[in-house]
Amino acid sequence: MNNHKFNYPPAKKDDVVDNYHGTAVSDPYRWLEDPNSTETQAWVAAQNELTQSFISELPVKDLFEKRLTALWNYAKYDAPQKKGDYVFFQKNDGLQNQPILYCQKGENEPAVLLNPNELSEDGTTALINQSYSKDGRFLAYSLSQSGSDWQTIQVRDVETGEDFPEVLKWTKFNQPAWTDDNQGYFYTRYPSPAEMPDAPPSTHQRIYYHRVGTPQSEDELIYARPDAPNLGFSTDLSDNGRYLISHVWDGTDNRNRVYYLDLATKGEFVRLIDVMEAKYNFLGNDDTLFYFETNLDAENGRIIAIDINKPAKEHWQEIVPATEDAIYLSKMVHNEFIIDRLHHAYHRLYRYSLDGKLIAEIELPTIGSIVELKGSRKDDQMYFLFQSFLYPPTVFAYDFAQGETAVISQPHVNFNLDKYETTQVRYPSKDGTLVPLFITHKKGLKLDGNNPTLLYGYGGFNISIPPLYAPTRIAWLEQGGVYAQASLRGGTEYGEAWHQAGMLHNKQNVFDDFIAAGEWLIANGYCRNKTLAIEGRSNGGLLVAACMVQRPDLFGAVHCAVPVIDMYRFHKFTAGRFWTSEYGNAEINAGDFANLQTYSPLHNVQEQETYPPLIITTADTDDRVVPMHAKKFAAALQANDGGRNPLLLRIEMKAGHGFGKPTAKLIEEATDVYSFLWTMLKMSDNS
Repeated sequence: MNNHKFNYPPAKKDDVVDNYHGTAVSDPYRWLEDPNSTETQAWVAAQNELTQSFISELPVKDLFEKRLTALWNYAKYDAPQKKGDYVFFQKNDGLQNQPILYCQKGENEPAVLLNPNELSEDGTTALINQSYSKDGRFLAYSLSQSGSDWQTIQVRDVETGEDFPEVLKWTKFNQPAWTDDNQGYFYTRYPSPAEMPDAPPSTHQRIYYHRVGTPQSEDELIYARPDAPNLGFSTDLSDNGRYLISHVWDGTDNRNRVYYLDLATKGEFVRLIDVMEAKYNFLGNDDTLFYFETNLDAENGRIIAIDINKPAKEHWQEIVPATEDAIYLSKMVHNEFIIDRLHHAYHRLYRYSLDGKLIAEIELPTIGSIVELKGSRKDDQMYFLFQSFLYPPTVFAYDFAQGETAVISQPHVNFNLDKYETTQVRYPSKDGTLVPLFITHKKGLKLDGNNPTLLYGYGGFNISIPPLYAPTRIAWLEQGGVYAQASLRGGTEYGEAWHQAGMLHNKQNVFDDFIAAGEWLIANGYCRNKTLAIEGRSNGGLLVAACMVQRPDLFGAVHCAVPVIDMYRFHKFTAGRFWTSEYGNAEINAGDFANLQTYSPLHNVQEQETYPPLIITTADTDDRVVPMHAKKFAAALQANDGGRNPLLLRIEMKAGHGFGKPTAKLIEEATDVYSFLWTMLKMSDNS
């Protein structure tokens, strides 16, 4: 390997130069931004050919493919949802490309309601969202093709299994809200290109009402803000069906506004909260008393009540005050507040009365996370899906009257979990901040620095990365590897302060946290730099790319998945404009440009630097983080690297950012990635 010179597909360099606040910046691979050009397609095909020819020769590929297939092959359920006389749930028998939606009425056997696997031969049509009418008779469901954020909405009659003829288009980031009469629903959509041909991508979202059985062209426009085209809207109905609630958002900024419409009076939308100063999440109401989770004056979150007849802040009531643990999720079930809090990056679940008194903590099986929680205001039971690194996804039912939790479905996995253990430490980052780190490995691990170690992180957008069960990580552990997961700044593990410490001009803190995690693992004998691999997706792809460029000496291999890489131009593509609140905007703000200059991976590649072995994975139809980021990064690295280590690009066809990806594609990609990482780390033993 060390004597091998990699010959990469040539990438031409154009004389493209942009001026950012007086600084000239060349962009020689601008042509790769056009996915439809003959040149780009030929270059992509050559990159995929090189990657597949390299990976096909790896001796461990067959081993990983067989083990991953076996480890993936277990029954997977989501938490059930009750509506009227019906119970709905999804199940994947094991290796089905997409989970199947089932319906159970009363004591009858569950019946298939919708099978996405029948909608496309290759499994690339995915069921993304479901919204049920109040009586459970109708299902509004959203489908995505090839991983796209764009979705279509159709309505199925639950009793007959038949669809109504209309297909609603131009929707994404949308959850329909059914009216109490079960005749229709509120939803949001963007204008079609024909309606607004000059509108920038993903702008001018509007709220509509759709009556079932009528064409989309007859939908009633409920609300629009042509004066503020960047605003987005959600749709939710109050418990009594009287109020249409909309969380008004701008990009990925977690601060939002709240508007409502009184459907009884059919007046105008009322701007209950019209400043973007905090997060507000509507939980429910008692007549005119609205309950919200908010981080206003409480970075870790609290529950408040606002009487819409007395909306001034001096009349707001605090119901559940903030604690040292940040709120991850809150919901009203059984006429109580159910609050899921993050305690050093893992979950703890609590019940509170409507007057804010703590009723009980609901015991969870181990250190782990709740990924779904379902139940309504009047229910006597709720369901949640719990999992952890060594605890496969298990559905529980909680009985409020008895105060007891029972297992509804627990998978049998092809793996002896008892031979492994998870520990958690807190290590110091560069500035002394203590950062949580989960470490999972075989019991009795020898700390001699020779363990192939995979370090994962994200660090952004107020998103926490909790303990999750994944066949890919199990396969890694089974071969004798170590899996480590860092809870970096930029996430929500310790509330809004933790988020802000890793965003905008504080973004370098995230990279410092991740680098410090690698250094801690090395210092404590888990691995050496040559046996340490790093992995990240999306914003985490930015993370590992920036760290690789800043510290190429620290890592033995890198997996950079669907990454954000060109930090000067990300806002010009698809959903990219939503992220400027997190990253800044180099084009319009000189301070943001100066900050982005320091870490933008594309613009910090050094000539003839020896970078660690790298595999970049992306998808041709990813319209969340467009693949031009991965392509330009690969071209820049391959042109500047000395060719000592493989720097590979893998572009999946008919796939998106990851959500809804068929099982077959997931296994194929994981086989390639983990065969590559394992081989690169194990070869270091002979280097």
